[in-house]
Amino acid sequence: MSETAAKLSIEIVQGIDAVAPNAWDALVPPDDPFCTHAFLSVLEDSGSAARQTGWIPAHVLVRAVADGEPGPLLAATPAYVKDHSYGEYIFDWGWAQASQRAGLAYYPKVVSAVPFTPATGRRLLVAEDAPFARDVLERVLLDGLRHVADAAEAMSLHVLFCTEGERERGEVAPELVGRVTTQFHWHDAGYGDFEGWLSTFRSRARKETRRERRKPEALGATVQVIRGAEMTAAHWAALHGFYSATVEKKWAREYLSPAFFQDFGDRLAPIAIALLAEVNGEYVAGALAFQRGTALFGRYWGCRPGFEPLHFELCYHRPIELCLENGWTRFEAGAQGHHKIKRGLMPAETHSLHWLRHPGLGRAVAEAVRGETKDIRAQAEQLACHGPFRRVAKD
Repeated sequence: MSETAAKLSIEIVQGIDAVAPNAWDALVPPDDPFCTHAFLSVLEDSGSAARQTGWIPAHVLVRAVADGEPGPLLAATPAYVKDHSYGEYIFDWGWAQASQRAGLAYYPKVVSAVPFTPATGRRLLVAEDAPFARDVLERVLLDGLRHVADAAEAMSLHVLFCTEGERERGEVAPELVGRVTTQFHWHDAGYGDFEGWLSTFRSRARKETRRERRKPEALGATVQVIRGAEMTAAHWAALHGFYSATVEKKWAREYLSPAFFQDFGDRLAPIAIALLAEVNGEYVAGALAFQRGTALFGRYWGCRPGFEPLHFELCYHRPIELCLENGWTRFEAGAQGHHKIKRGLMPAETHSLHWLRHPGLGRAVAEAVRGETKDIRAQAEQLACHGPFRRVAKD
């Protein structure tokens, strides 16, 4: 189908279930578990990302239309209309407060994101064999998001945890502001196995890591790694308990509903991994991770009182070991946490795009982001010097 013989249509759907799973997943990169139809549908069907929690689905679909008939899905983006900024992890509270001080409305807003999931991935999903250039379809998706913003009378639009390429291509449009933030990621550089990985550490860091890895034995705990297909209701119940305990301990919001853990194990089975520590037949700590392709993502952790030292094993060391055992080349351990540097997860840029309806506020945000980016990159360069690795002699 040629560009001159076809038109592109934009459709907005109020739930991921309006899209055939195979059609949606054909657009999702192979290393992304979170933009999959299964994960998004669980968030919606469990009531975690739904109208009652302030996440109103408004997903954008793009199809080719010829002779009045819609063709296959060529592009899509997950999108939600919101009246708050919770559960996004690209923080814009300062922008909202500045808007309020100026007497300007900041909400509602439109976000293209995976709710509650600070993980890098394409947000502007495009079929690899589409008969249109990627940048053309990405621009149409952004036009679709603007249409959602206009229909909802939204004051801003945000594309969160997109790829660097998406951010750079979006910045071509003068109304879009690209933002850089930081997380801590691990990438395999041909370490072979965990001992090969540790061989790159300084002696003191190696000893500290080995000491942390002995914590389960010291606490009488056995660590189990359970893939989703083998996870039972008891496993999911334990993970829910740990998740809730962490939320309560941190005085945070419990974004995931009980139904997320209780009712959708079969749907999450292809991507879920549980790391559970057991003592005398009872689970005392656990972490829920998600894996697809060559990437692993740590998400939710919790423990009973007294078992906090298991955090480093379940959330960092064992996941990295799993990557090395299975040929997975990237591990993202979630948002924030400078303590990750000492475990070999190094500063990595994360990216987003933003549009603000009020021109003055948009200019102020663009100026603030330029300064913020310089500061973030300078800080990341300094933080990288504090990793656990041996110094390499210079010629």
